[in-house]
Amino acid sequence: METILSFIAFAAVADSSVLNYGILGAGIGAGLAAIGAGMGIGRLAGSAMEGIARNPEAAGDIRANMILTAAFIEGVALFAAVICFLIQSGIIDATKEVA
Repeated sequence: METILSFIAFAAVADSSVLNYGILGAGIGAGLAAIGAGMGIGRLAGSAMEGIARNPEAAGDIRANMILTAAFIEGVALFAAVICFLIQSGIIDATKEVA
């Protein structure tokens, strides 16, 4: 989280070039990926608990499917965050080459 905030602070303090907007956009993208994963897993868990409350006999199947789906959601969020960090590092490297 500190990495994202440091990149956003770097983009805000430096001159307003296109590269700095790219750093800001990549930081916001990583944050949105984390927020989206949190919302997705929260909704998934809530629906699973509701399903278990309605049909307790199916608790094992519901729990297994919930864990598998949560892993997929986390995988997509991790992929999005890694892509954003790669974009940030590429933009910072390009900024150093220009300077």
